[in-house]
Amino acid sequence: MKKVYKNITDVLRLNRFIVLAVVVLCLLTSGISMGLLFRYQEKLLNAAFAIDAEGTILPLRLVGQEEKREVEALAHIDLFHRLFYGMDDSNYRDHLDRALWLGDTSVDAVYRQKKSDGVYNRLLQFSLRQQVVQVDIELDLEKGPYRFRARTVFEVHRGTVMDRYQLNTSGVLIVVDRNFPHNPHGLLITDFFEDSLHKLETQTK
Repeated sequence: MKKVYKNITDVLRLNRFIVLAVVVLCLLTSGISMGLLFRYQEKLLNAAFAIDAEGTILPLRLVGQEEKREVEALAHIDLFHRLFYGMDDSNYRDHLDRALWLGDTSVDAVYRQKKSDGVYNRLLQFSLRQQVVQVDIELDLEKGPYRFRARTVFEVHRGTVMDRYQLNTSGVLIVVDRNFPHNPHGLLITDFFEDSLHKLETQTK
């Protein structure tokens, strides 16, 4: 009888050891899986992206982000200038909301100054349409943060009269987390400044 009880005790100990080993193994597997999932998610967020017909940015394939940095930086700066300076009385709120996601407080300060100067009130009062014609960008990608200068040509339409202006701006790009759909390129404009504004020509339709 003593031998039988001893065998049962040994079996129970072995079963307990097996259960504990399985539990520990499951915990280790779960931890490794979560770590790998987080790692691949980070790689996916820093991958290359494609733009569909509606302008939505979608993951394309896993490629080093640095390979596409220049393309994304130019696209980011171009998009900002077209949103911030291209508007009319029907879309200016939407354009400004989207543009402010692409820059920091320096962009917000320029917006508030324009608002204080009555720029947007005149846009509504006189039904003006401000259209960006061209954005030329000089970008320094030697090292981050990336400095840039932009020359934006835009037209202001007032009925049959069209005034053309050239605006020179400068700023710095820093890398931030991607935020879909507000900031898909993962870049932020800082130290933004309007350097000069020149009137080019006036045309009558």
